[in-house]
Amino acid sequence: IHYGIEIAHKHVVVVGRGLTIGRPLSLLLASKSPNCNATVTVAHTGTADLGSITRQADILIAAAGVADIITESMVKEGAVVVGAGTPFVDGKLRSDLSDSVAKVASAITPRIGGVGPMTRAMLLVNAIQAAKGRLI
Repeated sequence: IHYGIEIAHKHVVVVGRGLTIGRPLSLLLASKSPNCNATVTVAHTGTADLGSITRQADILIAAAGVADIITESMVKEGAVVVGAGTPFVDGKLRSDLSDSVAKVASAITPRIGGVGPMTRAMLLVNAIQAAKGRLI
């Protein structure tokens, strides 16, 4: 929404079925909320021919927690790509997105530190709003 990327009526593929990101995000994106209402496909590390699914996405969200699971060949030209997975390899933070994905994406989050800072900021905003609601 902040960047003017419409979600409604788009095909969103979420790679990851975890309870932290994948499942709740897929439910939110498919909801009838004014800024959501997308058609959502959930895929995961066990999905056969994952690339054939991800190439259908107008918006691709990688939340599998597997380093470089999404490569350039798995992304439709012009798709919006969000990297939300945080895999660690040899003690170092990596991304679900390979470097090459940026070549085909129309918009992409930074590979490292992409959605994390915004997640923390919104958590703080929500906590403050909740506290204000209780005080009134």
